[in-house]
Amino acid sequence: LRAFVVNSTMSPSHTQTRPILTPMTVRPLIPLGLFHLPVAAEIHRLCFSEAWDEAALVQLLAMPGSFGRMSGEENPCGFILARVAADEAEILTLAVLPQARRSGQGGRLLDAAAAEAAQQGATALFLEVASDNLAALGLYQSRHFATVGRRPHYYGLNHHATVLRREL
Repeated sequence: LRAFVVNSTMSPSHTQTRPILTPMTVRPLIPLGLFHLPVAAEIHRLCFSEAWDEAALVQLLAMPGSFGRMSGEENPCGFILARVAADEAEILTLAVLPQARRSGQGGRLLDAAAAEAAQQGATALFLEVASDNLAALGLYQSRHFATVGRRPHYYGLNHHATVLRREL
């Protein structure tokens, strides 16, 4: 799939602006399966200082109610892993490669996980995010998550987590 982003630039021979089409790849979201976990582990390693390895991802995906999506099959740039238990769902991890951030991939993955969780009967979606990760907090707020708690030292000494919740 291909989409185009319109940028304005000055035409060298005119004083008017003219649109320039810049190609941007729109990556399909695919179900995350065991086959994808080596790539997902590498993406996680590139995104987090304390990354989960392939074995950890296998265990998480094997938990009852767990599911995931990957952005792009041939050249993946991110993935999300979540689980549903009763009427609640939790985002276990969301990772988008640094060079693909702010391109909408994280939002698309989050929206797909929310839709899947709702389809499985969840009425609320929870997650923890580092309290100093302003970019992620902005993404979650744009998707209607609200702060419902704080977990001191969740990510280590003086590295706190903010607990967020969204109705589905």
